[in-house]
Amino acid sequence: MIDTIRGVYELYGFVPITTPAIEYLDVLSGSAGQEAQQSIFRVQTPENEALGLRFDLTVPLARVVAQYNDLPRPFRRYQVSPVWRFDKPDKGRFREFTQFDLDSVGTESEIADTEIIAGMCDSLSALDVGRYLVRFSSRAVLNLLLKYGEIPAEQGVDVFRVLDKLDKVGPEKVALELMNGYKDESGDTIRGVGLTREQVDRIERFLAIKDASRTDILRQIRELFSGVEGAGAQIDVVERISSHLYALGYGDDRVSLDLSIARGLAYYTGPVFEAIVLDAPQFGSVFGGGRYDDLVMRFLGERIPAVGASLGVDRLLAALAYLDKIDKRKATARVLVVNMDPALTEDYLAMTWELRRQNIPTELYLGMAKGPGKQLKYADQYDVPLVLLYGSNEKQQGVVTIKDMTVGREKAKAVGDRKEWLAARPGQTVVPRAELAATVKRLLSEIE
Repeated sequence: MIDTIRGVYELYGFVPITTPAIEYLDVLSGSAGQEAQQSIFRVQTPENEALGLRFDLTVPLARVVAQYNDLPRPFRRYQVSPVWRFDKPDKGRFREFTQFDLDSVGTESEIADTEIIAGMCDSLSALDVGRYLVRFSSRAVLNLLLKYGEIPAEQGVDVFRVLDKLDKVGPEKVALELMNGYKDESGDTIRGVGLTREQVDRIERFLAIKDASRTDILRQIRELFSGVEGAGAQIDVVERISSHLYALGYGDDRVSLDLSIARGLAYYTGPVFEAIVLDAPQFGSVFGGGRYDDLVMRFLGERIPAVGASLGVDRLLAALAYLDKIDKRKATARVLVVNMDPALTEDYLAMTWELRRQNIPTELYLGMAKGPGKQLKYADQYDVPLVLLYGSNEKQQGVVTIKDMTVGREKAKAVGDRKEWLAARPGQTVVPRAELAATVKRLLSEIE
């Protein structure tokens, strides 16, 4: 899965970097809003230094860009690493999980945003996830909503945080939280933002703009915000991204314009986007990101535009497992060499390395079981498809017995009598020793 994603990112020309799991706490704090701040796992050194485990890969990237000013601009990087958030574990939600990011730092061009969205689509297509949808919006357009709704700018972070819950809790609870709050099913009090009914009505008019066509949504939002100062320029940016995507073949069936998308992190400044697997929507967003033009400035004092997205490897893997779309192979070995005669150790080693040098993943059994029966069971437990049986008789005749375990499993289901099954020796082939590698390659190609 990771190799597939890496292949897409490198096709786009992104280069790998690694950042530390632990950062100074003041690097992590204050970068992504109150909710992210509360999710940081804190670490204290023996010298009482305040450190924290990274909660994403974007804040450490911004620190690296600020620290190493000899990096080329734009700096196009990818990174796959674990991150940690103090959260309630749930379906597709973990306290430790792996993110796979791609980012362009040092470019204002909306083509960079287009590339990120296209990269999201191409990664999900390459992983064969089935039906998916990338939804995008813009924090700049949401800022226009604050003007339209006559909502003070300082309340914007709280408003967007609540809007980001729309898919999770529904419009009614979002409206209640935007006003005076409510008690959830567990009895916990969800504090309200304090907006008036009229302000929430304006937000709901904005959220009601939905259409299958990105073009029609842009027309409607222009009409709604026609009296809002500066609206035209921000909507133009979104329209250019949409136009580029149409030109590249990413139609409304794969990329939709959804004005309710806010993304929870506070550092986003422009377009934001997230992806869902349509046949497993209960797992939520599996890929998300946006433009964060001011994040590097926090460390450097210089505004460096940036845009990126992060794929949640664990969450997507959980969704694909639910959809039965992943190869649940238990072992990397495709061949097990049965080790049953100490006098033939050199022969077993020779066969094992011969196959490995032909790029065939091969394991030589090194466990405690001496007889072939338990070693075959070991191969069966790990779903190893081929087993090599080689004893003194085979050595004398210059042959190797290859047992196809996949055929044996199918025959065992069909044949009820054990003696009949043993006599038939299903899936068993005897080949000249010199033809071992060629025969194994052929059998594996037929199996896989």
